[in-house]
Amino acid sequence: MIATNQFKNGITIMLDGQVYSIVNFQHVKPGKGGAFVRTKLKNLKSGSLINKTFRAGEKVEQAFLEEKKMQFLYRQGGFYYFMDQKTFEQVELSKARLAEKIKFLKENMVISMLVCDGTIMGIHLPNFVELKVRQTDPGQRGNTVKATSKTAIIETGAQIPVPLFVNTGDTIKIDTRSERYISRV
Repeated sequence: MIATNQFKNGITIMLDGQVYSIVNFQHVKPGKGGAFVRTKLKNLKSGSLINKTFRAGEKVEQAFLEEKKMQFLYRQGGFYYFMDQKTFEQVELSKARLAEKIKFLKENMVISMLVCDGTIMGIHLPNFVELKVRQTDPGQRGNTVKATSKTAIIETGAQIPVPLFVNTGDTIKIDTRSERYISRV
C-alpha cells in the first residue's frame, strides 16, 4: 500500500482492478475542509487518461511492474513479434496495442516490455535510436535566413523534421521521447 503523500510521477497503482501510472499529481490544501491530492492517471492497458481525487493520507495499492528485455523480431500483417532475451519465448502484440511506439521500432531492436501479473502493459523504446534516412528533399544553398528544416522519411516509415544538411542515406540519431532529430551519425 502507498499513501497519497508518497505519490510521484511514474509510480504505478492499482485502481478498480486496473493498473494506472501517475502522470501528474498536486497536493491541495484549501482554506476550508480537508486536504486532498488531485491526480491525472494513465491506464497502462488502454492508454486512456482519467482525473481522480484522493483524500490526504488515503492509501492505495501499488502495482509492481516487471521490466523484461525483449527483441523485436518482425511484423506480419497487423501484428508485431517480440522474443524474450532470457527464455527465448515469443510474444505477439497488435498494432493497436503499440500505438505511436511503432514509429521508431526497427527489426532486432531491444526494448523493455512492462509486465504486471503476466499481462503486458506496454513497451518502452530506448531513449535514442539510430535510423537511416530513406528519403528527403535536397537542401538548398543560401536558404539559411532562419533556422529551417525539411521533412525526412526514415527507414521505419515515420516522418520527422531534420536540418537542411541531412541527405538521403544518412544515419541520424533520434530522441524517441520527443520524436526529434538529435544529430547525424
